[in-house]
Amino acid sequence: MFEEAQYFAPVATQDDGSVVVELASGHPGFADTVYRNRRNAIAALALGHKPGEPIPHAEYTDEEHHVWALVTQELAVKHGKYAVREFIDAAARLRLPTERIPQLQEVSDLLKPITGFGYLPAAGLVPLREFYGVLADGLFHSTQYIRHHSVPFYTPEPDIVHEVIGHANTLASPRFAELYRLAGRAARRVETDEALEFVSKVFWFTLEFGVMREDGESKAYGAGILSSSGEIEEFRGMDIRPLELTAMGTTHYDITKYQEVLFEAESFDHLEDVVGTFWDTCDDDSIARLAASR
Repeated sequence: MFEEAQYFAPVATQDDGSVVVELASGHPGFADTVYRNRRNAIAALALGHKPGEPIPHAEYTDEEHHVWALVTQELAVKHGKYAVREFIDAAARLRLPTERIPQLQEVSDLLKPITGFGYLPAAGLVPLREFYGVLADGLFHSTQYIRHHSVPFYTPEPDIVHEVIGHANTLASPRFAELYRLAGRAARRVETDEALEFVSKVFWFTLEFGVMREDGESKAYGAGILSSSGEIEEFRGMDIRPLELTAMGTTHYDITKYQEVLFEAESFDHLEDVVGTFWDTCDDDSIARLAASR
């Protein structure tokens, strides 16, 4: 089952109250004590946050700001070539800082007057139903840490680059923001785990890794593609199939590598007609019928 936060490093609170992010031995920051301490401190900020309060301020280092600037510059060029116009226009509307990591509260304050969306800090794993459900309220769970400086164009888990450059820019589009809300309402409406998994897979193959036909070319609109400087160069060479609900809701994928199967909408209207209508009307029974029709 896909879960946006499922592949985060586990976060544990010790007996003395300290917070520890458990990085795998293959993680780029595993042997870096300074980085690990930073991850622990940033996770503790999220765990201490209470709903309704301002998002805790994360004090980023010059090195971390430098990583953000490098990735932002790299992605901006590639967005101009590979991103759908709706995303490019939304990014221009949001105007994220390019030389420093923005605070999540700052991103929320920029988004609110545009589409009403705001952010919630996440230390690590967010339960599937909660992660998707709050989208209905115009809220998006996000980490605050950034990838290790040794590999600025790679991260084994979603960091603030993915959550903000990928998702916040998308959420600055009223049309995309409405699709996020519809996905959240669908997640709250369905009751079975199987139906929730189907809803989440459709989200994965659209708002995370969706592509769309535009000006005779395949363009990306999924936040997962648009926040990856490597994957955005490779997606046109993947197995791109027509947008189809049953296929998206039942196709297996591997989150640890570039997506080999993608689904392409014919236009933004097509995406809204197929996926938006599905999320707006689906329930356990209708999803069970779709899954059985494969």
